[in-house]
Amino acid sequence: MPLNPPLTDWQGRWVWIVGASTGIGRAVASALHGQGARVVVSARDADALGRFVAMHPGSHALPLDVTQAAAVAQAAQAVQALAGRAPALVLYCAGHYRAQRATAFDLAEMQRHLAVNYQGVLHLLQAVLPQLLAAGEGHLSLVGSVAGYRGLPMSLAYGPTKAAMNNLAENLYLDLRPHGLGVSIVNPGFVDTPLTAQNGFKMPALITPEEAARHMLRGWASGRFEMNFPRRFTAWLRLLRCLPDRWYFAAVRRMTGH
Repeated sequence: MPLNPPLTDWQGRWVWIVGASTGIGRAVASALHGQGARVVVSARDADALGRFVAMHPGSHALPLDVTQAAAVAQAAQAVQALAGRAPALVLYCAGHYRAQRATAFDLAEMQRHLAVNYQGVLHLLQAVLPQLLAAGEGHLSLVGSVAGYRGLPMSLAYGPTKAAMNNLAENLYLDLRPHGLGVSIVNPGFVDTPLTAQNGFKMPALITPEEAARHMLRGWASGRFEMNFPRRFTAWLRLLRCLPDRWYFAAVRRMTGH
């Protein structure tokens, strides 16, 4: 039995993608536009959003910095005005990533990760939850990461924010599902985006943003709560998080050399 109302027919349905200038967010916005959705894209890069709109007639661009609560609230009102009601899907895909270890602790970077990857979600929730609850329908989806499952090397700043997002999504589901709302969390492995391009190591099971988008649309169509992909990579990470601590730390050191 699906955990969420399946989303299969996107024709004419309004969707708001936050973090849509590049990578997964842009690929999802393009895929949903191809399915007939009325797409609103947001990100800081206004030029990139403009290029998206030029290539996807009928879509709308709302440049936005998710760290600014007032700007997020204003954008949410603009989306509701365009749609005439709360959107059918709100996807939070904005993200920040810089590799970091505790031996080179950078407080400013830690705070930047927190501001974009987690506090930005809170700003969005403050803005859209009243709309969705009033409508009694709609779907809220957050893009996390398998880096949020357990601690990993070089993920001191990034991983904790994604762990928080996973916990947040579970709590949102418990609170919102009885009100008719769908909630999902997306935990990708390595996806070829400007963020992962910073990595100086070979990324196993690397997939394209378009592949990630296809996984996500299938997950929404089947009413899943969590989507993790590609399974050939994420399956063993899910298994690792169930290991006792001693076994887990030994396995990570053996596999990563850290």
